[in-house]
Amino acid sequence: MKAIPSAIADVIMLEPLVFGDARGFFMESYNRRRFTELTGADVDFVQDNHSRSARGVLRGLHYQIRQPQGKLVRVAQGAVFDVAVDLRCQSPYFGRWVGAVLSADNQRQMWVPPGFAHGFLVLSETADFLYKTTDYYAPEHERCIAWNDPALAVAWPLEGLEPRLSARDMQGTPFAQADLFD
Repeated sequence: MKAIPSAIADVIMLEPLVFGDARGFFMESYNRRRFTELTGADVDFVQDNHSRSARGVLRGLHYQIRQPQGKLVRVAQGAVFDVAVDLRCQSPYFGRWVGAVLSADNQRQMWVPPGFAHGFLVLSETADFLYKTTDYYAPEHERCIAWNDPALAVAWPLEGLEPRLSARDMQGTPFAQADLFD
């Protein structure tokens, strides 16, 4: 596995070694020792999640203000545009975002540390999105920032698509009014 830096130092793309032949492929999707070496983060993942979404579904930008979750995200089938927004007030990257295409073809993963909002847009007909979290889901602490807030100016690759949003995501808070991390 190798690390690929992003424009925000703490958000790291991970590219596994994939061994393939005519029968299929094998890859190690997670190894704690290697993950810690590459990211500098020694974390305990406590929950694995799996979502399936159709083309044009946009989920996010989500975070938990208490029990913040670090997320190791990947796509097992299909493709998404994945986004992380730095909500750490003391960070030199505060208010900035990074995005990358994660797909079953490129097998890349993104490490999104605690203190970030996270979201993704499905680019393929469907996508199976898998992620590990460093803390448990706590709906009472869940927050959502508006996916299209002009202050963040996330360049979602909509290409004529009207994003398909949940009721909660349609009511996202403007970045200027969001609960943030000290």
